Amino acid sequence: MNGKELREARLRRGWTQQQAAKRLGVTQAYLSMLEQGRRALSYRLARKAVETLDAPATALPLRAETLLRSVGSDRLRAELAALGYPAFAHLRSRKRRNPAEVLDSALNESDLDTRVTEGLPWLVFRYADMDWDWLVMRAKLSDRQNRLGFVATLAVQLGAKSAKTEQFHKVNEYLAVLDRSRLAREDTLCHDSLTETEREWLRQNRTAEAAHWNLLTDMKAENLPHAQA
Repeated sequence: MNGKELREARLRRGWTQQQAAKRLGVTQAYLSMLEQGRRALSYRLARKAVETLDAPATALPLRAETLLRSVGSDRLRAELAALGYPAFAHLRSRKRRNPAEVLDSALNESDLDTRVTEGLPWLVFRYADMDWDWLVMRAKLSDRQNRLGFVATLAVQLGAKSAKTEQFHKVNEYLAVLDRSRLAREDTLCHDSLTETEREWLRQNRTAEAAHWNLLTDMKAENLPHAQA
């Protein structure tokens, strides 16, 4: 969240600077400097501002240093639930993380529960306006651009099915960037424990999209649960 986003979130709530400053635990003068970009929001204050002002999850701060370790399927299930993924609504999780950060974490997992992997195209579909500059940079650093490209391709297909193609112009632009850096080596979609028999079956039965991104997966947009929720 930057100063402009902070101001816009405050105005959407209909709060004055004094009202918002009181709830955020800062002075009105300091809040004014934050909104003008004369001071940078700390990670903690940015999180508090997003939650207090009910700003979109895409405004949550990104912390690349927290993404170096595996987070696992259980945590990712909870984070997808917090971001509104219907398949995990029963978890009633509330602690949100920036969708771009959640997606980056998931794509770097060697093995994920299939139900979590199925939620990744929905994540892009639901939060198409996430920080793509950051996300593509992260994917390239970890050689995960093929995984990201495939997931984004499925999300665009979901958008076409729901007649919401206008919100995917940005995604399509970055798909072109990812395609130019597409890796030739074979990969899986977060399922590295596949046996050689399973890998060979997928080579013969995967979709054209999966083959294009050199991924061993049989995931299809039309088979995803809650695809258009």
